[in-house]
Amino acid sequence: MSGIEERFAAALHSTARAWRQALDRRLRHLGISQAGWLAIAVVAKVGRPLSQSELADRLGVEGATMVAMIDRLVKAQLVIRVPSSHDRRIKHIALTDTGTRLYGQLRAEAEPFRREILANVAPASLQAATELLEQLLALIETHT
Repeated sequence: MSGIEERFAAALHSTARAWRQALDRRLRHLGISQAGWLAIAVVAKVGRPLSQSELADRLGVEGATMVAMIDRLVKAQLVIRVPSSHDRRIKHIALTDTGTRLYGQLRAEAEPFRREILANVAPASLQAATELLEQLLALIETHT
């Protein structure tokens, strides 16, 4: 691997981790873990209930980890498990009204964070970086 490729991979990994950790610190007062707010955000952004396995895939976690996380979110009354109408083994995860309100709070907290962090990034650089990351994601998805 060339030097720039290695630097890029390290920078991508470190930046993604640092971004999540900084946002997690900002959201901590809402009383939800990073894993929990990520799960709520994924379900909310998709706009429809997701099966537990779909949610696990989107979050990049194992099924057993997902079950435990969903159990905590159900206990907190943020999500519910909805049986599939065509396969009784499948449970879909849907936000409750409380979960939807929490997602609104998450967004209200995350937006100023994004603006603050990205304020000193040139719009052209942000555009180029976004397009590169989207391109890489598409390439990765076609190779898996």
